[in-house]
Amino acid sequence: MEASPSNIGKSNKLSKAKKVSNTDDFSLGNSPFVCGWWGSLLTSTRSCCSFPSYYYYYFFTIFFWTASSSFPVASQPLATPPTAVQPLYNHKYNRVIISTSAALGILLFLFFCIMALFKCLGFKLKRRSGVLDSKVAGDEEENKDCSKKFGVRRFTCDEVEKFTMNLSRSRLIAYGGFSTVYLAQFPDSLLGAVKIIDLSSERFQKVYKQELDILLQIQHENIVKFLGYCDNGEEGMLVFEYISNGTLQEKLHGTDARKMSWKNRMAIAFQLAKAIEYLHDKCTLPIVHGDIKASNVLLDKKFNCKLCDFGSAKMGFSSTILPPNSSTNRMMLGSPGYTDPHYLRTGIASKKNDIYSFGIVILELISGFEALSSDSGERLISKAGNILRDATKVAEMVDSRLNGAYDLEEAKAMVSLAGLCLGDSPSLRPSASEILDTITSRISSISFQFSPYQKI
Repeated sequence: MEASPSNIGKSNKLSKAKKVSNTDDFSLGNSPFVCGWWGSLLTSTRSCCSFPSYYYYYFFTIFFWTASSSFPVASQPLATPPTAVQPLYNHKYNRVIISTSAALGILLFLFFCIMALFKCLGFKLKRRSGVLDSKVAGDEEENKDCSKKFGVRRFTCDEVEKFTMNLSRSRLIAYGGFSTVYLAQFPDSLLGAVKIIDLSSERFQKVYKQELDILLQIQHENIVKFLGYCDNGEEGMLVFEYISNGTLQEKLHGTDARKMSWKNRMAIAFQLAKAIEYLHDKCTLPIVHGDIKASNVLLDKKFNCKLCDFGSAKMGFSSTILPPNSSTNRMMLGSPGYTDPHYLRTGIASKKNDIYSFGIVILELISGFEALSSDSGERLISKAGNILRDATKVAEMVDSRLNGAYDLEEAKAMVSLAGLCLGDSPSLRPSASEILDTITSRISSISFQFSPYQKI
C-alpha cells in the first residue's frame, strides 16, 4: 500500500518531534554521567551515615533540580528557529531565578553535609561510650571472677548488722581516722572483723574502692583473709577473718613482750618478708602496701604473721602521688617513724618504700623499741645509728626482756640486713626475694618454717 503525501508529512513531523524530545532529555540532570555520579555519592554517603533512605531521595532530587536549572540545557539546535525573541527584561528575571535556585541548592547541600557530620560524630560518641561501659562491665565481671576464685561473697547490709549486733559498741574492736572495726559472729560461730569505711566524701570513696579492688586480687597465708564486702552508698564494709592474738605493736611494746621469744621474732620477720614478696613479685600487678608497720601485723595464737590494712596500697609498680607539699589534697603513705625519707622528698611510691618500713620493723623486733617513741618523740633509726654503722655492737640494743635468750650471730645478720633496707638510695636496697634469701641462709631459728622437702 503506497503512502499518501499527507501520511509522509505526518511521519516527518513525528520523527522531528522525537528528535526534539530526545534532545530535551539530554539535560545535565538526566545525563548518564550525572546519574552515575549521583548513585556513587548516594552509596558512599549512606555507607558513612545511617540516614533513612528517603532523606537521600528528597535531598538529591531537590539539589539536582535546582542545580540543573542553574545551567543551560545542552540541546541540539531546533529545526526551525524561534519566531520571536524574548524581551531583555525576561533575561534579567531568569538570571535572578537561576541565582536563587543555585544558592538554594548550595544551602541544601551544606545543610546535608552538616547533618551527616553530626550523625557521624554522634555515632562515634555512642561507640566510645559503649566502649567505656563495656570496660566498667568488664571490671565488674573481673571482680566477680576474683570473688569466685577466692571464695569472697557480697553480703547484704542486714547480714552485716546482724553479725555485729547492729554495730553495737560492745563489738567495737578498733577505730581510726575514717574507719571503724567491729567484731562479727557468723551463723557457724566463726568470728570475723568488719571494717566500716565512711563514704561521705569522694576521697574516702576512692580509698574504699582502691582497697576493695586490691583485696579481690590477693590471697596469701601471711595476709589476713578477705571474706566479703558490702556497701550501701553511705558506708563501705569489708569483712575479714578475725585474728585473736592482737598485733605485733601490742606484743612488742605492751605487757606481753616477754612472751615473744627470739624464735618467734625471727619467724615473724621471715613471714612478713614472704607477704611483701608476694605483693611485689607474685601478683598479677605489683602491689605497694604503703603502710608496713607493727600495728598492721596481726598475730594468731601460734604467732603467725598476718599483714592487714591495704587502705594505703597502690597497685602497679609505676603508681605515683604528688609530693607532700603539694596543694592538692592527697593521702600520704606510711606512718610516722616508718615512712621512707625518699618518698617524703619526692612523693614517689615504689616497692622500696615497703622495704624501708620492713627495716624499721626488724629493728623493733631486735630492740623492743618503738619506731617513734611516744615519750620523747625520738625515731628508732636515730637511736639505732651506732649498731647500724657497726653490727658488732648489736648486743647493746637487743631487747633486755629476752634475758639473753637469743643468737648473737643471727642478731648481727639481722642488723646488717636492716641497714641495707634503710639505705638512703632506694636502688641499693634489697628486694623482698633477696631479703628472704638472706634470712633463709643465715637465720637457723626459722628452720621450723620449712617443710621437710624444702631446702634451707
